[in-house]
Amino acid sequence: MKKSSKKSKTKKIILISIGVVIFLGALIFFSRKIADSSKQPENVTYIVRKETFENVIEIAGTVSAAKSQKLKSLNDGTVVGVYKKEGDSVKKGDLIVQLDDTEQLYNLANLDYEISVARQNQTKGKITLMETQRTSLLRKIQDRKIEATFDGVIASLDVDPGDYLEAKDSIGTLVDTSYLTADVEIAETDIGKIKPNQKVVFSFPACPENIEGYVVSYPAIGEVTSRGATVVNAKVRIDNAPKEILPNFSFTGKIYITEPETKIVVERYAIGHQQRETFVEIVDKSGKTVKKSVKVEPYTLEYVNVISGLEGGEILKAQSSPGKSGRMKASKAGAKKNNGASNPPKMPPM
Repeated sequence: MKKSSKKSKTKKIILISIGVVIFLGALIFFSRKIADSSKQPENVTYIVRKETFENVIEIAGTVSAAKSQKLKSLNDGTVVGVYKKEGDSVKKGDLIVQLDDTEQLYNLANLDYEISVARQNQTKGKITLMETQRTSLLRKIQDRKIEATFDGVIASLDVDPGDYLEAKDSIGTLVDTSYLTADVEIAETDIGKIKPNQKVVFSFPACPENIEGYVVSYPAIGEVTSRGATVVNAKVRIDNAPKEILPNFSFTGKIYITEPETKIVVERYAIGHQQRETFVEIVDKSGKTVKKSVKVEPYTLEYVNVISGLEGGEILKAQSSPGKSGRMKASKAGAKKNNGASNPPKMPPM
């Protein structure tokens, strides 16, 4: 009796174990079914969106003043007058610094007296020689002055009356900031896209807003950089730059080859094909779908550009799954004609 009871208990345990295994197997099977059904195209949607395509060449560099003059002494001498200060605006020919020219003025006055005496004695040959000497003296007097050679602003000036300067000593800088320029590197593969007057948009860390400029020119010869790349240094320009943008400020920017173009894009899996019609199914707020014909063209491997039929923002029902065909089977006959093929040629990227 004991043996038969033990056998019955063993059978019950085996049956219970088999039942548990069957239950777990069924649970896993149906879980996978539910997961797979959630991945079916009818449960997937895509949002149509707008993208701005920019055909640009990116650049970077530092800006320079339109003109720049180093304020230098042409002769040795003592400073007897400083008539401008740093930050002053000056006109072409304005006197900025005066060196002592007492000796030069005395020599000029003495020569003028000798010329007047020579004219009374009618020594014509000597007068011509003296007039040449006088021109030389006038030039020496002029060299005792440091003047502005163009309209601009004194960016720096470090000199005081009584200072002694030697020839070629630099005491400051005069700049013309009526416009700013920069030389930027353009790769040899892009130089064919560059033309004068193309729009350039500059971005400066010192200025919150972008500044617009244009391409001026580029040389007819390339250069090889230290990296071994062949480039062309194109010149770009900014007219009427904001006051906060100063020479030697750094920037990044874009040269616009064409104006920005807005495209309406969506994943290609939202596009259906039936016979000769290309269509989408728009999902409205209530969850219903509305079929609509569209025209599309390849954009990238995974996306298409919608030429007509959509405006952006629509929610589209998936017509296929990634890795499967983007085309709907029009009929069984069509499927047989294609030998059951379900993968169409991939759209080439633009």
